[in-house]
Amino acid sequence: MSVTGTKHHTLHSVAVAAPAEVVYGIVADVTKWPQYFGPNVHVEHLEQDDRAERIHIWATANGAVKNWISRRTFDPERLRVDFRQEVSTPPVAGMGGAWVVSRVDDETSLLELHHDFEAIDDAPDSVDWINAAVDRNSAAELNNIKELAEQHAQLDELVFTFDDTVHMKADGADVFDFLNRADLWPERLPHVARLDLTEDEPGVQVMAMDTSTADGSVHTTESIRVVFAPDRIVYKQTTVPGLMTAHTGRWTIVETADGVDVTSRHTVTLRTDTIEKYLGEGKTVADARAYVHRALSTNSTNTLKLARGYAEALRG
Repeated sequence: MSVTGTKHHTLHSVAVAAPAEVVYGIVADVTKWPQYFGPNVHVEHLEQDDRAERIHIWATANGAVKNWISRRTFDPERLRVDFRQEVSTPPVAGMGGAWVVSRVDDETSLLELHHDFEAIDDAPDSVDWINAAVDRNSAAELNNIKELAEQHAQLDELVFTFDDTVHMKADGADVFDFLNRADLWPERLPHVARLDLTEDEPGVQVMAMDTSTADGSVHTTESIRVVFAPDRIVYKQTTVPGLMTAHTGRWTIVETADGVDVTSRHTVTLRTDTIEKYLGEGKTVADARAYVHRALSTNSTNTLKLARGYAEALRG
């Protein structure tokens, strides 16, 4: 099998009504990509300094979850970030490119996303598959950055994070088992009415779930989870309720003297155009924050308490 072939090039761009430095800042901060970019599920830093980083990325491509390791180098003076996949996932043999921000004037910029790639064996079907994935993901990422940059003054209000922690006199392995076996949640969690889970690749779970909130409403969500045994599970909701544009989270288990502290973290990006539709006339972003916080915190705390009961009973 040959992994080399023709190098293909693509260019996608978008005009942004925001300063170039704001756009560059969003591109450069990879830790927020799962929150900002629809296709991105999770990013792990492997190495980093002021001018470069090595990252492991999980993302969707044409509906499938792929993961790869990339190196990125930063040029803040030229507002440019170059990237190159160190380990690619078939049918990609190799891929790299650059984000380039150009200043049009003080309040307007142009964002370009360049890709170059090779397909395994240079197979035409593979080239078409990669082109389709690059087109879809590039359009989504550019539009996400445009939207975020153009409302950057509101981001501190629209994006928020909160934690719920429950102490358990239990073994971390039993707690992890409860959280990992989400396929059993309809039997274990009263607020979960339905959950469909597939795990085609070990440690990567795709799930669809119907949950009820304290006010009796039912929400359907779809998520991708990346499992880091024995003490962490991260996730990205790929279908979110109507008050949000993005929702990411994680479960973490930390050992203590007599058990474990288990934390559920949520990071939410609110949308402003649906607040009155769901919460009523005159309701504000502050009202939406409070509503979403209460709904998510109630369900995650209930899950943690039930996990505690399960794990503490096993310890006896």
